[in-house]
Amino acid sequence: MTNDESARMTRILNGLPAAAQEVLLGTNWESLKHAYGSGEDIPVSLCRLVDEDPEVRSEALAALDTGVLHQGSPYTVTAPAALFVAAILDHRGGLAEHEGHFPWDDGPPRSLLAALLGWLGRVAESAAHGEDLLRDRTHWQWAPWQDGTRRERDPDELAALHACRETRPALYDAVEPFLSSPDPHVREAALGAAVPLLSAPGLADRVPRAATLLRARLGTVSGRRERASTARALGAWGMDTSDLLADSDPAVRVCAALGPAQVDRPRALTVLLDALRDPQTTDGWFPEPLPGLDGWFRFTVLRSALALAETFEEVAPVAVAIVAAGGTSVVDFERGPILLRAFAGGHDPAHPLSPAQRDLLRAFVDTDEATGGIGGNVLWFRAAGLPDDREGIAALL
Repeated sequence: MTNDESARMTRILNGLPAAAQEVLLGTNWESLKHAYGSGEDIPVSLCRLVDEDPEVRSEALAALDTGVLHQGSPYTVTAPAALFVAAILDHRGGLAEHEGHFPWDDGPPRSLLAALLGWLGRVAESAAHGEDLLRDRTHWQWAPWQDGTRRERDPDELAALHACRETRPALYDAVEPFLSSPDPHVREAALGAAVPLLSAPGLADRVPRAATLLRARLGTVSGRRERASTARALGAWGMDTSDLLADSDPAVRVCAALGPAQVDRPRALTVLLDALRDPQTTDGWFPEPLPGLDGWFRFTVLRSALALAETFEEVAPVAVAIVAAGGTSVVDFERGPILLRAFAGGHDPAHPLSPAQRDLLRAFVDTDEATGGIGGNVLWFRAAGLPDDREGIAALL
């Protein structure tokens, strides 16, 4: 580091909030690790988050995404880095804008504050993984063999995970003020972080206050995206969203129906199934995915409908239509989960197929040659206790 760079870092350090300085100076970074090695380089990278040069800030944000939280995996350096980020959310440089660092990050310039809130949301999602298996199984990317292949984590992985979970109260306290930000992009990023943070068992006491705040905002905002995000947050926290199932906007109704808790289960299921009957329109509601809901929106809607249904028969007409429509790129996100729901607990050869199960398997057979409907779903057929070839399925019919 040159003398000029050293002076610059000293100036940045002196301008940090006391809590950020405490984390930075009170952490033994050399004893921690990120995705590419020792955490000894992280203090400089964290300070650069508030550098006056937008390219330097962009590079520092990239380091958070690629090293400190690599592909959603926390490292021992992640928790203290998250506490530092939480401590600088109200830094005067938070409103500065910059472009993405990576070639694929070609969206419009974003404020530092929104970017940092988004990163804290990803840390919270990572910390929540594996904490609630029922919740994990409703995620649009879950597959049944993931449970069977869970391996023992090494000590560093466990330490990183538990350390991140322990930061959640502090992270939420830092995030909550921005739920009322005048900037809609900041509000969205803050809500995206608040949803997984308040899903933590130890933060249940903060949910009523957050829900009251969001409910108050519902009466003042008209944009689809914010209203839908609010409905989704309330449902994710187990709040009663029955009134929003009658909202004038179908996207808000669907987000209110995602659950997991539902006072009006039949009406919520009807809302979800109606959205699945017109998947192209449903996917078009959010060209940019809502925070925490990557992938086509219909995947999340389908998983919620399958989880909400008490029997496969309740969803069978829509589910069979989805399989019959084909599509080779959605094996793990549509056809596979439908198959597993139809044979919950596994196929029992001693019991005859129900009419709904028979219709579903017939749809797989009829579309097999065009879509790889059976061959492309081998792991799902095995997970459901079914033959994994066309001839074996045809024999059941």
